[in-house]
Amino acid sequence: MLKIAVCVSGGGTNLQAIIDAIDSKKITNAEISVVISNNKNAYALERAKKHGIEAICISPKDFENRDEFNRSFLEKLDSYHVDLVVLAGFLVVIPKAMIEKYQNKIINIHPSLIPSFCGKGYYGLKVHEGVLSRGVKVTGATVHFVDEGTDTGPIILQKAVEVQEGDTPEVLQRRVMEQAEWQIMPKAIDLIANGKVSVCDRCVHIAE
Repeated sequence: MLKIAVCVSGGGTNLQAIIDAIDSKKITNAEISVVISNNKNAYALERAKKHGIEAICISPKDFENRDEFNRSFLEKLDSYHVDLVVLAGFLVVIPKAMIEKYQNKIINIHPSLIPSFCGKGYYGLKVHEGVLSRGVKVTGATVHFVDEGTDTGPIILQKAVEVQEGDTPEVLQRRVMEQAEWQIMPKAIDLIANGKVSVCDRCVHIAE
C-alpha cells in the first residue's frame, strides 16, 4: 500500500479529486496518510478531516527563519514514513534537503504544458481587461516529479485543454482543473502506486 502525504495551501480541489479517486477505486493500492498545509485557514484541511485523514499545519510564520521551518517540516514529514509526497497547490519552496531525501518521490501538478510555460502566469496567455488574449490556443496541465529547478523535473503525464475565445482567467482555470488536473493527478498516483512508473536518465517510463 502506497502511503501518501498531500501538501496544500488553499482550497484543496486537487486533494478532493485524489480522495474521490481513492473512494471510487480509480486509484488503487494507495492511501493518504496525512495532509500538510502551510496555511491554517486552508479549506483543504477541512476536506481532509471530513474524510478521517490527519490534517496538520506547519507555517513558516511560526518559526524564526526559513531554515528552522524547513527542518521542522522535513522532520514532521519523515515521521509519517510516506512513500510519495504530492504537491497539490502547495505554495512553498521545497527545501533542497527534502528533494534529495525524497528523490523521485515528490510529484507536482502544474497548470500548463511544461516546459513551454513554467512558473507563474495564466497558462501561457496574456490578460487584457479581464479576458485572456493574444496567446496560445491550447493550454493544459502537467504532472511531474520535483527536482531542484522550477517545474523542471521529469514529466509523468500531460493533458491539453482548448483555450476558447472570450475566456477569462477564472473560466479557463476551471476548465483546466476539470478536464486536466483532476484527471491526470489521480492517474499518475495510481500508476506509481501500482509500480508502473520508472525514471531513467530524467525520462519517465510507464509500463503497460
